[in-house]
Amino acid sequence: MRSLVDAQREVLAAMTKLPAASAPLGECLGLVLADDVVAPHAVPPFANSGMDGFAVRAVDVSSVPVTLTVVEDLPAGSVARSVVAAGTAIKIMTGAPMPQGADAVVIVEDSESREAGKVTLLTPANSGDHVRRAGGDVECGATVLTAGTRINPMHLGLLASVGAGEPLVVARPTVAVLSTGDELVSVEAPALRPGAIHDSNRPMLIGLLTELGVEVLDLGIVPDDARLLRSVLGEAASNADAVLTSGGVSMGEYDLVKQVLTELGRVDFWKVAMQPAKPFAFGFLGDTPLFGLPGNPVSVMVAFEQFVRPALLARMGAARLFRRRSVAVLNTSITTNPAKTVFVRVRVEYGPKGMTVAPSGGQGSNVLSALAAADAFAVVPVGAGEVAAGATVELEWFRSPEVRTREEVLGG
Repeated sequence: MRSLVDAQREVLAAMTKLPAASAPLGECLGLVLADDVVAPHAVPPFANSGMDGFAVRAVDVSSVPVTLTVVEDLPAGSVARSVVAAGTAIKIMTGAPMPQGADAVVIVEDSESREAGKVTLLTPANSGDHVRRAGGDVECGATVLTAGTRINPMHLGLLASVGAGEPLVVARPTVAVLSTGDELVSVEAPALRPGAIHDSNRPMLIGLLTELGVEVLDLGIVPDDARLLRSVLGEAASNADAVLTSGGVSMGEYDLVKQVLTELGRVDFWKVAMQPAKPFAFGFLGDTPLFGLPGNPVSVMVAFEQFVRPALLARMGAARLFRRRSVAVLNTSITTNPAKTVFVRVRVEYGPKGMTVAPSGGQGSNVLSALAAADAFAVVPVGAGEVAAGATVELEWFRSPEVRTREEVLGG
């Protein structure tokens, strides 16, 4: 059997980055920058008020109370016509450019107006109070984001702030997905026939791919018919940047995917020293990468996370390919196969001593309910075997758990 790390290296070494092109900012969520983004101007581009209040000379407000003449009202988006001279102030809104002559802002809560055109300031001011300097967020010429950054919603805002309306990004891949097996029926089927099960792999894979930000080509369920499977896989290879199949990669008599893939492309069938998801196929249909995932749903998820997701991110040009890992204390003992890297589905629990994890349910590769209840995989390395309660385990996060109550965090 291949080790997990060796299998991952082989898959990633075979990936090539997709082409890059400029795209409208609104279409860039989840895509990866193909080049550094350099700020063509400072952010903010001018010194401005950080609060609603009065723009003043700090020297005029060194002792209070002091009454100044208000020479102008200045809303955001306008430029002052007046200069702040000795004994004067300009009423200013948050975000408005600092007027010439002013070097501080006294907030409106620290003022009172007893007569028209005048304001009495009640707190002293120091130069720079409540003033956002030009370039205080981003200096002109600074690298805002680097190539390889996968764009999230906060990045969209940052790119917009420097006017990067059409950044250069790597193309969004199209991934074809199909499930195989005579026993499968679509969730839309009115009823299960004897011997049939609902196809859960394809909806899960489509969700994982959509979350990743790729285009999905849903090719449905393909029965155990070599001729039909050959046709569908040919279509998939012609119209997608990667192909995902589930089922049919083991050693069974009816595992036709293995037979057809061997005929159509350069595909290897591996046994990887991991649990679940030991059987795995990888190769190419022409120039299109193919990932043959096992049939059991938990195996599908684990294989996707360890091979498919990082491979697609590599094709997208991402600098970071794998899920975040951290450590936590296991609150119950578990026994695993010491010959394999084992991915134990765990849920996060909070108590007086902080965060701990526990198995989220049965660990069979068909037990999808435990996967749905889990927050992360506890990754037990080769050679570990039994892990005692109270031991530290490495977590690979695939979702961030929401905290429902204060008691869940603080205990009691």
